[in-house]
Amino acid sequence: MADKATTIVELLAPTVEALGLELLGAEYLPTPGSAVLRLYIDRPGADPEAEGQGVTIEDCEAVSREVSAQMDVEDPISGHYTLEVSSPGIDRPLFTPEQFARFAGQAAKVGLKLPQDGRRRLQGRITGVEGDTIAFEVDGQPFTVAFDNIDKARLVPDWAALGLAPAKDRSGRDARPGKQKKPSGRDSRSDKQVKPPQANKRTADGPSSSE
Repeated sequence: MADKATTIVELLAPTVEALGLELLGAEYLPTPGSAVLRLYIDRPGADPEAEGQGVTIEDCEAVSREVSAQMDVEDPISGHYTLEVSSPGIDRPLFTPEQFARFAGQAAKVGLKLPQDGRRRLQGRITGVEGDTIAFEVDGQPFTVAFDNIDKARLVPDWAALGLAPAKDRSGRDARPGKQKKPSGRDSRSDKQVKPPQANKRTADGPSSSE
């Protein structure tokens, strides 16, 4: 997580918690003449796979209103910016070692700040967390990364388990009855992701239309 994003999370977390929600983390994306501040919120103790336990559009809108007012007073970002508030979604970003530990056993896609063993990116199963060291299984081999060297990380959804892509057998073919003998020229993985609820975007000058 970038230093600016860390500072903003520390500033805004109490405001989000006062609404009964949790600020998971933030992405700060500066661009010439503007910037994007993207906040990810969740409901404490919610099961990410359970229907009805996640963040609602109303939650995002409430956070956007309260955070916008605080940002106007504290002014941590100079110039114009766009504020986005969103649930983490099924491909949720991971911002802390505790979040990696929570999802141990699941697959994650990780970008590194500095190359390690010739890699700048990796995808593998989270196998554990010890202090500030995150352990993965990548291509069947153990791979450990210092948390401070992680630039960005997201879970990789199991589309088949979510019912958004057909299960496959060991040969990679569609495992559904009656489907094994029919060759297909198309990848069975879904190209679409489930979009999380997102609040209205806001610039430093005022609200704009939602996406």
